[in-house]
Amino acid sequence: MTSSPEESVESLVLHATDNGVSWITLNRPEAMNAVTWDQRERVIALLADASADPGVRAVVITATGKGFCAGADLRGAPAGRAVPVAGDVARTIRLGAQRFVAAVLDCEKPVIAAVNGVAAGIGAHLAFACDLVLAAESARFIEVFVRRGLVPDGGGAYLLPRLVGPQRAKELMFFGDALSAADAERMGLVNRVVATEELEKTAREWAGRLAQGPTRSLALTKQLVNASLDTDRASAFAAEAAAVEIAMTTTDANEGVASFVERRTPEYRGR
Repeated sequence: MTSSPEESVESLVLHATDNGVSWITLNRPEAMNAVTWDQRERVIALLADASADPGVRAVVITATGKGFCAGADLRGAPAGRAVPVAGDVARTIRLGAQRFVAAVLDCEKPVIAAVNGVAAGIGAHLAFACDLVLAAESARFIEVFVRRGLVPDGGGAYLLPRLVGPQRAKELMFFGDALSAADAERMGLVNRVVATEELEKTAREWAGRLAQGPTRSLALTKQLVNASLDTDRASAFAAEAAAVEIAMTTTDANEGVASFVERRTPEYRGR
């Protein structure tokens, strides 16, 4: 479904920056926030903007209504050939779902998912790619692909084994059962489950804490952790040493050391 003049992509993906936090809100509640191609492109652009903007120090991704994201709405994708040829589908996945998830993983600011409802398919992977996941008690996570005879996309087979191990990942992907927020927390897919009415408040509290933190150190830490399961020990240690050296050149690191010596609360500036 392409956006009508009355439904611009800006109205379907709301954006606001508040106290150093970039709020990205999926806003198609009547479709359980299934995302179109245009919406994905806007989210990708907003995440890139957050990385580049020193005034943004944390990101929250959430949604309106009862669904966080019910998956992909491919009706909004660019028109392709009437009869696809080999490579067309793979290209669509690379440019669509995989770029979408990679934009979260590669964002230089910490990203919080505030999951207000059902997160299915690429919607679940969008949440799992975030650095921290808050879930309302009503949230559900569904690896829906098997129900349609499809293979998980959007990096699902990359993300889940790293979060819960290969056996649990296979269980979720082979059966496609809905996973409650409580079970997702128990398995390590969710950091915290809160009452639905407390979700936004908790997200604001967590994002506020991150926005007051040493932004560049957080970015380097995120990079190290995300790469940790893809590399050998020697490479990981070398990357760690380089990251520590880079962090030590920042104003915030100097402030952190000074505040410790002076026995006061640090005031980080994000640089």
